[in-house]
Amino acid sequence: MEIFILTNQKVRGGVLLLSDWQVIVKQLTCPAATKNLKLNTKNRNAAIKDEDIRYGPLNLEDEEYWEDVAEHWNTTVEVAKKSKCSNCIAFDISPRMKDCMPIEDVKGGLGYCWMHDFKCHEDRSCYTWAKGGPIKDDKKSKKNQMKREGQ
Repeated sequence: MEIFILTNQKVRGGVLLLSDWQVIVKQLTCPAATKNLKLNTKNRNAAIKDEDIRYGPLNLEDEEYWEDVAEHWNTTVEVAKKSKCSNCIAFDISPRMKDCMPIEDVKGGLGYCWMHDFKCHEDRSCYTWAKGGPIKDDKKSKKNQMKREGQ
């Protein structure tokens, strides 16, 4: 496994400060929601219920969900259906995140949402979708984690 060390501290005399080690450990740690089913479920359910997020649809064939998203974004259903987690800037499918998942995702589609802190599926969406994803490399994944955790 390749390790990227992202720190704003300079190494002095070959010694890292405690704060530097804390940053490195956080980079190597999986997000809590990938390892804690209750936390993941809590965060996902909150994203489903929140009127400003509306993660979904539960059933991928739910046309009403996509009509609501299209209305919210003032666009067509066809355009809304192209704005999924799979191409969202917050959707992390990097190798390190794949290793964080509690199950082997043989069919693909499972990733981590850095915006709302839960495991999500590539075919779903939410009101906070943003163009520019997915995150595919470990370095960018780690940078997002550090930013999310306030480092």
